[in-house]
Amino acid sequence: MVCKKNISEVLNNLNEWNKAQDSREAIKRDFKFKDFKLAFSFLTLIAMKAEEINHHPEIENVYNKVSITLTTHDLNGISDKDEELGMFIDKIYKSQF
Repeated sequence: MVCKKNISEVLNNLNEWNKAQDSREAIKRDFKFKDFKLAFSFLTLIAMKAEEINHHPEIENVYNKVSITLTTHDLNGISDKDEELGMFIDKIYKSQF
């Protein structure tokens, strides 16, 4: 079961994420890499985790730049799944990129 979370609490547990600038309750983070290959490798790791937990982020990729938005559409807000995926993304970015 997916549980709704307070967006401020989730943001406090993540690195460099911000509230999305649209009307939704969502969080967003931008990433920059040396090249497209590294950006796409990063996205592949996220895709594998997203499939594992059945929670899929909104992703934008232009060459070496990646923007990720997390929200739970069924709840119209932030959930424990967003927090889990955000923490995973932070961890792999810090440790591998």
